[in-house]
Amino acid sequence: MLKIDTLHQYYGGSHILRGLSFEAKVGEVTCLLGRNGVGKTTLLRCLMGLVAARDGSIEWEGKPITRLKPQQRVHAGIAYVPQGREIFPRLTVEENLLLGLSRFPAREAREVPPFIYELFPVLEQMKQRRGGDLSGGQQQQLAIGRALASRPRLLILDEPTEGIQPSVIKEIGAVIRRLAERGDMAILLVEQFYDFAEELADQYLVMARGEIIQRGRGENMQAEGVRGLVTI
Repeated sequence: MLKIDTLHQYYGGSHILRGLSFEAKVGEVTCLLGRNGVGKTTLLRCLMGLVAARDGSIEWEGKPITRLKPQQRVHAGIAYVPQGREIFPRLTVEENLLLGLSRFPAREAREVPPFIYELFPVLEQMKQRRGGDLSGGQQQQLAIGRALASRPRLLILDEPTEGIQPSVIKEIGAVIRRLAERGDMAILLVEQFYDFAEELADQYLVMARGEIIQRGRGENMQAEGVRGLVTI
């Protein structure tokens, strides 16, 4: 379980994260929703150690990770797919995926795990293509595949539907649900696309002005008026 307790962060004199507390459980998709500028990406960067939290604590599987460096968090079983995907455009699809194996011994990092190609068949078909030659949707699948190659117990996704065609959004949603149903991974999904979040969420959190202002179970999102809180 991921446990966030009273997390604070400041930037340029502004109070960006204001005492956030929540949990994300293994076997569930936790969807964090909110409009632009409310601090969602700052929160994820704090979770990965890319930005140091000013105050509060982060625990993963019962152990404090607040002071761990980003690579140490990867070795603890946490994977992060940021906005913009950040693939390596000059490397092939296969080479990009192999980079996801960096936390394993060299002898175990020579071949892309077959389950990645099972989840994303298009990546196997294009494994010798350069990452920069793929469409936006294919690059998003590549970025998620690379993260999954590390066999994480916690997968963090920052707006995976941004700029993606509807057919690929549907495929990515099916993969996220399949991963959650395996029961061995917690998934924290930051999303602005309400319909996508509603379809996937086991638990939802709504963020505004650096705070969690509403939370509940995914099946209650419509009844509890979540769309009106996040739609611009």
